Amino acid sequence: MSTVMLTGATGFVGRAIHRYLAQAGHAVRATIRPGSQGRLAAPAETIETSDLFAHDPQWWAEACEGVDAVIHAAWYVEHGKYLHAAENAACVSGSFALAQGAAMAGVRHVIGLGTCMEYRLPGEALSVDTPLEPGNFYAACKVSAFHQMREWLALHDVAFSWCRLFYLHGEDEHPDRIGAYLHRSLRSGEVARLSAGTQLRDFLDVRAAGAMIANVVETGQTGVINICSGEAQSVRQFAETIADHYGRRDLLQFGTQPPCPGDPAAVVGVCNLEQSPKLREFL
Repeated sequence: MSTVMLTGATGFVGRAIHRYLAQAGHAVRATIRPGSQGRLAAPAETIETSDLFAHDPQWWAEACEGVDAVIHAAWYVEHGKYLHAAENAACVSGSFALAQGAAMAGVRHVIGLGTCMEYRLPGEALSVDTPLEPGNFYAACKVSAFHQMREWLALHDVAFSWCRLFYLHGEDEHPDRIGAYLHRSLRSGEVARLSAGTQLRDFLDVRAAGAMIANVVETGQTGVINICSGEAQSVRQFAETIADHYGRRDLLQFGTQPPCPGDPAAVVGVCNLEQSPKLREFL
């Protein structure tokens, strides 16, 4: 099995990645904030740092010594702020420093995490060949990190994968995201106020997404990879599925909230992930 450096290991997606890596038998070295070890989903060697994106390539080269693969899941993602936050620019420069350090340390494979918002939207069949047209600062910075890391790592013969995430939900989801909001409201018997719910989305449980990303270590698949279900589901259908778990569709009030400004009508991916036998069994 491989030794994998995992950034963002205590986050929403990082915890799911970590759990599957450990289940698959990989050794994990995680970069974490001081005092956050209790949030790790599985055992790991840890490197503590208060600012992951402030380090130079030499720091990363030392951190990556003896590592076979890097999964870079860390980014600034404060709910309600991250789409237009200046912190995204620091994430770009810090991610490039990581790529430089990984190459210096002889890492064989670097896996970064992007977003479906990098694509030209809307789209009901977003493939990895869909033109890029980021519509916010967060997505623009993800595109910049993708290009910088891809070109630099190619110069140093390091395999590179870029996993674009679609609409994830599930364990550790921020309480104000739609999935967590629905579960919280319906569990407590409170009305859930929603838009008309006509938007089409590609929803995927974060546990499946984490396993799909970790699977890339085993398959060695390079290039852009859509981490998605490949299935279109309206926001209304998504909400009704959750409500059925509680037997409380009566608590869903559609059309009582305005749609978010600029919300695309459809964001649905075409999945191109190569699945290992172990992943097929998990899914």
